Amino acid sequence: MRLLPILRRPSPRGAPLRSEGARPGRLVVGGFAAAIAVGTLLLLLPVSTTGRLATPLEALFTATSAVCVTGLAVVDTGSFWTPFGQVVILVLIQLGGFGVMTAASLLGLLVSRRLDLRTRLVAAASTRSVGLGDVRSVLIGVLRVTVAVEGGVALLVAARLVVGYGATPGEALWHGVFHAVSAFNNAGFALYSDSLVGFVGDPWTCVPLCLAVVLGGIGFPVLFELYRARRRRTGASRWSLHTKLTLVTSGVLLAGGTLFFLVAEWANPRTLGALGVGDRVLAAFTQSVMARTAGYNSLDTSAMNSGTWLGTDILMFVGGGSASTAGGIKVVTFAVLAFVIWSELRGDPDVTAFDRRVAAATQRQAVSVALLGVAAVLLSTLIITATSPLGLDRVLFEVTSAFSTTGLSTGITADLSAPHQLILVGLMFLGRLGPITLGSALALRSRPRLFRHPESAAVIG
Repeated sequence: MRLLPILRRPSPRGAPLRSEGARPGRLVVGGFAAAIAVGTLLLLLPVSTTGRLATPLEALFTATSAVCVTGLAVVDTGSFWTPFGQVVILVLIQLGGFGVMTAASLLGLLVSRRLDLRTRLVAAASTRSVGLGDVRSVLIGVLRVTVAVEGGVALLVAARLVVGYGATPGEALWHGVFHAVSAFNNAGFALYSDSLVGFVGDPWTCVPLCLAVVLGGIGFPVLFELYRARRRRTGASRWSLHTKLTLVTSGVLLAGGTLFFLVAEWANPRTLGALGVGDRVLAAFTQSVMARTAGYNSLDTSAMNSGTWLGTDILMFVGGGSASTAGGIKVVTFAVLAFVIWSELRGDPDVTAFDRRVAAATQRQAVSVALLGVAAVLLSTLIITATSPLGLDRVLFEVTSAFSTTGLSTGITADLSAPHQLILVGLMFLGRLGPITLGSALALRSRPRLFRHPESAAVIG
């Protein structure tokens, strides 16, 4: 009878907590919701807009899109919002990329030089650190990487705007900072009404922004492991399974996406067909990078073929790396599912990847995340398609973009009715936090089971 209290006690490796108030997941959800609420109120102020006041829905949609680092917009970012409103959006993007709770933990670390247990648990939930002892180094590392990447890319873009486009230093620096922060956090907000279409053949602008997107979308755990491996002079064979899956799958999807856009849009006179060969390759590469939840576009998305939209849907749905600024179901989830199918086709009793057996819990989590994502996208698409005159291909694209927090659009976002825009708001919130995180945060209590049912089988297929 004295075993139950022992079994309920949280393990030192961060097992689920029984105490409702100590659950990091709920605090993360609450933190994101609070940031969206504050951002909505700030965007409703007269000082935030250039002409008329923003409606509550416009402010809510923009704040949610910024905090959830999506990039979908119902009004033009560069012309509708004043510099104050743009700064609000930029701050919300940075908070969303960092994670509201991670930013709060980092602030507490810088002020007090010490983290208590509760703050460590919250930060661990946001950064997906392996152990509580890693949180301090992770938070400092997040700050260093963020400042280095955003600062470097901002200077490169600003210099290019001054030299190549005749912008004033002040204007160029502001545009460089805004787009660097937006790119690294995979947000996709742009101060230009056509996103990056005006820079389609400019590698000095597109490549730095693509680099920021890739680094932000890989995930901090992978970046930290690569940095530690470089310092210790260890080879790729010592990388963790997570890092191998993330890098290999990201590389395959990036190369495959580039080839896909080249083939699908090569002869389209409204996209790649009007460009030279070198510019076509650059544009296809940029589009492949940005479709992985970044949201910028150097080609007119609305002018693409419907088949290209479907392929982009797949890239957006997969997304980027775990614990990164990217959205989607994540590349590791996609890779694990692929290895599950491969092992089943071969008749292997275990799922193995890179000579490592994939844990059963990881397989279940991958299936759950993928199926919940599919359910959210299909249900939302069904509702909007059934209650609007819009075509299935455009609605599916918009819904997938919202759930994956990508921000690409075929141009129908502002034309959707208020209920449909609220559906996209909910999808952006769900997609940023993740189905599993949101579900665990809303769960009333954990249910530890002290027994197992008898095993049986069912006919599949």
